Amino acid sequence: MSVTIRETKLKKNKVRLSLDIYYQGKSKYENLGIFLYEKPTTKDEREHNTKTKALAESIRAKRILEIQDHKFGVTSAKSQSSFLSYFKSLTDQRQRQEREYGNWYSTYKHLCNFTNHQDIKFIDVNEVFFNRFKDYLLSGRVKSGNRNLQSNSAASYLNKIKTALNQALLENIISENPAKRVRGIKLQDSQREFLLLDELKKLAVTTCEIPVLKDAFMFSCLTGLRYSDVEKLLWREVIFSEAEDRYKIHFIQKKTKGAQYHPISKEAYKLLGLRQADDQKVFNGLKNSAWHNIRLRQWVMNAGISKKITFHSSRHTYAVLLLTYGGDIYTVSSLLGHANLKTTQVYAKIIDTKKNNVVDLLPSIGL
Repeated sequence: MSVTIRETKLKKNKVRLSLDIYYQGKSKYENLGIFLYEKPTTKDEREHNTKTKALAESIRAKRILEIQDHKFGVTSAKSQSSFLSYFKSLTDQRQRQEREYGNWYSTYKHLCNFTNHQDIKFIDVNEVFFNRFKDYLLSGRVKSGNRNLQSNSAASYLNKIKTALNQALLENIISENPAKRVRGIKLQDSQREFLLLDELKKLAVTTCEIPVLKDAFMFSCLTGLRYSDVEKLLWREVIFSEAEDRYKIHFIQKKTKGAQYHPISKEAYKLLGLRQADDQKVFNGLKNSAWHNIRLRQWVMNAGISKKITFHSSRHTYAVLLLTYGGDIYTVSSLLGHANLKTTQVYAKIIDTKKNNVVDLLPSIGL
């Protein structure tokens, strides 16, 4: 058995540190993801080298103990294969399963950006790599639209890497999942602004400067469709089911790529107006622009509502209304197209009618 530190010269006065591990006829190369200055010239660079060498020796000693305790898996030939290609194949499988594809594909894109689109092998995906990817997701350098990546999204992407490594473990590609030694990202309850029924009624009788915006927003309040799905909705996706005697929408969610067979109420159908050709958009003229967003806020204020309402608030409104008026969380989750029930449970925290009913059982004490 041997565990040695390898130094590899890089450009710009850098030296990469890695481990060469040999045990029972098998070898493993482990990139530690840390570096030295080849020729340190400042006090800070010399201190960096001292601390980094100590860290490398600490990891080396840890690996020796893990091998002695039979907790460290020296890899097989499969572990020399591409982790990036493996993750892409798992992502493509989700495309067939549809509902989780969007999240997996986003993780793959972040993984490519993190590695500068350079291939990585399973042996490189170690504890250090996983921690660095975690820091990358939380660093603020990763953008989603014009905003930093939210912690819940970062947690979801990190979990996809864990899932991929668990699958590789089952397939005997690796002998241990290094992610199990890394603490995940804590999920946070995000604030969701929504409208109450009385507020929704106020909006219904208030004029909006852009009529198609009003119709689309109210439609989303009554169906829970995201803006991206409302905007691209075609008339051929609005179908009347004779067996169920009601209209339904058959569409592919733009975000998750999941197929939805979505029943809609009679009021929601009225908002669609006169039926047009199958290839025509239902809400023709709806645009995602600063001007439309301003008109939406103006319409809400004209209705006497002081809440900070965005188009996505309509989706929150739909979820809260369903739960308030007796919808069970599993059916609501399905209607929203959530891949995970935990996502829907956030709405249950917003308004829990069962708790309200129990509190109302308290007898009067004469105050």
